[in-house]
Parts: sequence; structure tokens; C-alpha cells
Amino acid sequence: MALVVQKYGGTSVGDPTRIRSVAQHVAKTIREGNQVVVVVSAMGKSTDELLRLANEVSPTRPPRETDMLLTAGERISMALVCMALTDVDVKAASFTGSQAGIMTDADHTKAKILEIRPHRIREALDDGITPVIAGFQGVSYEGNITTLGRGGSDVTAVAIAAALGADVCEIYTDVTGVYSADPRVVPLARRLDRVSFDEMLEMAATGGRVLMLRSVEFARRHDVPLHVRSSFTWESGTWIVEEDISMEEAVVSAVTDDTSEAKITVAGVPDRPGVAAKLFRELANRGINLDMIVQNTNDNVTTDISFTVPKDDLEAARETCDKVRGDLGATSVTTDDNVGRVTIVGAGMKSNVGITAKMFETLADHNINIEMISTSSIRISCVVRADRVNEAVRVLHTAFGLDVIAS
Repeated sequence: MALVVQKYGGTSVGDPTRIRSVAQHVAKTIREGNQVVVVVSAMGKSTDELLRLANEVSPTRPPRETDMLLTAGERISMALVCMALTDVDVKAASFTGSQAGIMTDADHTKAKILEIRPHRIREALDDGITPVIAGFQGVSYEGNITTLGRGGSDVTAVAIAAALGADVCEIYTDVTGVYSADPRVVPLARRLDRVSFDEMLEMAATGGRVLMLRSVEFARRHDVPLHVRSSFTWESGTWIVEEDISMEEAVVSAVTDDTSEAKITVAGVPDRPGVAAKLFRELANRGINLDMIVQNTNDNVTTDISFTVPKDDLEAARETCDKVRGDLGATSVTTDDNVGRVTIVGAGMKSNVGITAKMFETLADHNINIEMISTSSIRISCVVRADRVNEAVRVLHTAFGLDVIAS
């Protein structure tokens, strides 16, 4: 008997018909001889609606109360799914994050899981009851309700799977798996049968919108196989597993895009040790995550430091840079929110030469200017103008032979 954790996203439980369909699929999985733990997101766009309501009531939105509000969405979903399961003769019980033993730090709206205490979930399984757990939420050691940030239900599912020693964690969404590019941008994108954890981490970090980065990191750390599937067709999807050296590796597996970041340039910084460290320490103290960083030496005296941050953090990052500009001796601080990133990812890049040249030549052939570059052993990212991102994705997808060939 296999233990399967199934996570259903907002579109999968978006209305009563979809909820009944989810219940039927859970029942089918159980009839096939498996134990199932279900993790659910809030219905449809209900989280966005709750945020809109909060903004209308209070411009300050205290984080603790925001968490209390937002967790209502998942609690609604878990109760409705349990009701639907009862109607298909499956014994089920709903659990909030705290009832499921999901212990987090006290960082409201973006808490991190510190520990899982799954004894109530194990007891339910032993009693023949299917647990239905509210995703996206937990409880701090001080007893306060917390949320895990956008996409947190994926993290919940993977953490529960790791704690229970599940055989697989199935992530059900509105797409049939992980694709070589966003199908809305590249109609000829292909579904990938298998992706390594390393590739999926890079894809999630650079704009892949199927899985949350933290969930992939958690799965890799605890060796939890992931299976990304569609809740609309139930066909087999994409497996995310440890890299198998016997597998033939594509040179480039996917092209991702991201327009959610902005660029900041701190110009005329004295070129001496410790200046960049002071700047980035101040940004870290504000809780601002940096992504791509480029330092250009203008002469032997000054340098320009450019980096990208999430657009949501742009105002705070600009304020921080302006605050320390005098101490740094910088001449100016400028921002640009009209940029985007395009990235190629592939485990096979480690052993193939000429990939960087081909990427740059392809973009140059289409007159797409590169403003920043960042690389790893299996990834190359370029910052370009935001209005050229989609075109860049399509031409790179074609150049690296990823387009589906019509039969």
C-alpha cells in the first residue's frame, strides 16, 4: 500500500463541480489500494478577494491579522472537500495547519516551516480516515496563526509528504505538467516527462510558475518525488526526481521568463573593499532579496553596482540605497521597472560548449539587447527590455530545438 500526498490548487477546487471531481479522484486513488493525504488551496481567486477586502478596510494591514484573514480561504476548501468525500463513501476529516502540526517561525505572511508534528494525521490514517489539510498555513511556537507566502500550499504538501515518508507527492494544477516554456507565450512548448531537481530549482527561481521554489528545495532536501499533474485530465504529468545519470540529458530543457523584478543601479561607488558589503548588508537588514548582481568598473576609482529585486520591494530598496548613498560615496541611485529576464535551463549544459554563444547570437540576430547576465552550471539568464521578453523566449525556444514538431 502506497502513501500518496495529493495537493489541489485553487483552480482544482475552484467551484462545487471541481470539488466533487477532486473527491472522485481521491476515492479512485484509495480504491486502487493507496492511503491518501489531501492538501488544498483556497478556492479560485478567494485569496485575492480577501486581500482586496483587507486593503479596503485598512491600508496598514497588520501582518498578524492578515494571516488570520487569509487562512480562512483554505479552511473553506478543506471543509467542502471533506463533505464531497463523504458523499462518495470516503471517511474524511479536515485539519487546519496548526491541527496538522505544521510549526513555523513567527514571520507573518512569509513564515518558514521549522517542524512537522504529524501525529494527528498518522492517527487519522491508522483509523481509515483520509486527512484533508489546509495548505499555506501553520502555527508559530507562540501559538499565532501564520501563512507561508504565495504558493505555500505546495510547501505544505511537500513538508507533510516528507514527515510521513510518503511514496510520492502529487501536485495537481491547471496544466498537465512542466513545459519547456510557458505555453501561453510559446504555443509549441512541449511537456517534459522528467525533470531533475536541479533543473526544476533553476526553472522555479527564474520564472517557472508551476512550482514554488521553496517546495522544490524542500522536496530535494528530503528526497520526496514530485509528480505535477492536471486536475482536469488526470493524465500522467511530469516527474521531478533526483538526476539519473543513465538518463540522456537535453542540452537545454526549458526557457523561462520573468517580468516581476526591477533593476536598481548605484552609480559612482568608490572602488574599494567593503563598499558593496555595506550596501548589501543594509538591504539584507530590510529583508530585501537580491537576484542578479553586476558590478562594472568605470575606471580605477569608481564602479557602478546594478542588481535586481522583486518589484514589490523596489520602493524599500530605493529608500535603503538613498539612505546609504552618502556613506558609500555614490553619485546617484536609479531604478528601472521596465525590464524582464529570460533564462535557458538544462542539465546538459554542464558538458556542452557553445551554449552561451548560441544564446547571445540568437538574441542579437533579433536585435534584443542584453543588459545583465547571470549564469550557473545549468542556467544562463539575461535581463532585457520587458516588451521584448516574450519574443526572446520564443526565438530561444526555437533556436535550441524545443518546439514541438507537427506530425
